Amino acid sequence: MPMLAMSLSHQFAYLMLLALPIACASWTVTHEEVFREPREYCKDRSQNCKPLVARKFFYLFTCEYCFSHYVTAFFLILTQFQMLYDGWRGYLIAWFALVWVANVYMSIFNRLRLEIKHENVVIATETAVQKRVEAEIPNSPVV
Repeated sequence: MPMLAMSLSHQFAYLMLLALPIACASWTVTHEEVFREPREYCKDRSQNCKPLVARKFFYLFTCEYCFSHYVTAFFLILTQFQMLYDGWRGYLIAWFALVWVANVYMSIFNRLRLEIKHENVVIATETAVQKRVEAEIPNSPVV
């Protein structure tokens, strides 16, 4: 179905939904343990390669923002999603909109992970303090 035949609400829904797998793929490659070794190799090459082009090529695999542009381009080829206009203008608008929404999703996910880690540290600290207090106070008989 041509994009102009699709209503703005449908285009917006596609934008919000299509940004989810883009964010997921970008985050997974640039942050998760499963890709740690290739990412460390790319990080090393991005810092130690002589040619500027090679350094920039390897850097894109370590930066979720940079990598999301390439993942988005792949998804645009795969889905042929366009926004507002048919043709190259619709692809260009969709490309930047998808990158932006995917990066908003990744920022929200990162913030959520930080809050969960913070809560776990607080819980662990409270538990350790409670155990220390219980060990220091002898069991007194109940009267």
